[in-house]
Amino acid sequence: MSLFGQSNTAGTSTTNTQGDTKGDRAVTDPPSDSVSELAFSSAADLLAVGSWDNQCRVYQVKPDGTTEGKHIIKAEKPVLGVCWSTNGQQVVAAGADGWAQISDLGSGGQITATQCAKHDDAIKSAKMFNSGGQDYLVTGGWDAKIKIWDLRTQGNSILEFDLGGKKCYTMDIKNELLVVGTEDRAINMYSLRNTPSFHKTITSPLKWQTRVVSCFTDATGFAVGSIEGRCAIQYADDKDSGLNFSFKCHRQQDTTQRDVAKVYSVNAISFHPVHGTFSTAGSDGTFHFWDKDAKHRLKGYPEVGGSISSTAFNSTGSIFAYAVSYDWSKGYGFNTPNLANKIMLHPIVGDECKPRPGSKKR
Repeated sequence: MSLFGQSNTAGTSTTNTQGDTKGDRAVTDPPSDSVSELAFSSAADLLAVGSWDNQCRVYQVKPDGTTEGKHIIKAEKPVLGVCWSTNGQQVVAAGADGWAQISDLGSGGQITATQCAKHDDAIKSAKMFNSGGQDYLVTGGWDAKIKIWDLRTQGNSILEFDLGGKKCYTMDIKNELLVVGTEDRAINMYSLRNTPSFHKTITSPLKWQTRVVSCFTDATGFAVGSIEGRCAIQYADDKDSGLNFSFKCHRQQDTTQRDVAKVYSVNAISFHPVHGTFSTAGSDGTFHFWDKDAKHRLKGYPEVGGSISSTAFNSTGSIFAYAVSYDWSKGYGFNTPNLANKIMLHPIVGDECKPRPGSKKR
């Protein structure tokens, strides 16, 4: 049976680069406030959703596209980051109260959340990595600290990196590569091989504030998105620096003024787990799929009725989740009750996310 009951041509249109969202399904009972982050489990189609209503919800996505709530972690303040253990069984919720909590959905008994990490200010991001067969949690906070936690023990972090007084805005991990984007456009890279260590700091190739970093599927580099409607492709190794490039996206031509474009923030970047292509999504309410090696846009999609604050592919790359939610780009006063707040599931079918034939790293 095809995903969500779609045919193999669903999600495509009469043009090669214009996709549609007619087959997308809404998640039942979404959060009551803005969505901060989405994350899929690697073990099943379980979607974790962190939100500003102080909760992390876990939904099961069924083959027909319907969803069912499975678990909730409640926090004292907004949940800003969510992630899964590498085996896909444990979910972590980190928030503005400075705490991270973890729940084991594979425990079999009554599921309860326990505190597993602490910062002196809000925890903006949380990610897991595996070393020597053991999972470790990495947290990045507004206290300008990156902390690594051994979840087998309770207490202090086992390792800490200072960000030089700069808040952690975004963070991602793939294999042995940890990338952290901070205020003032600094981007730090760390090696997680054996004992985690600092690698280097660069200034973002983009001229304005960093919104998101996302690691390539092969961990050779990462993509950066900023508030200026640009995305950059950056390789970690200096010998590959000739492959770095940036491009404009999430911009709209101003119909009233010639040579003037409306520029929107790039809020989310997600890499396809199979094909290595990637998505961008932004404040303009659109998402796009790209082939970085061919430097080519694969598909663009129409506006979805509000800003897109977060995105995620499931482990097989057959589902693309996106949150239509206020992204706080205009401040607290613009978060009104009439704004859209929903989570949509887009079935990936056909060649939507497949790289261009013959494309290879330049």
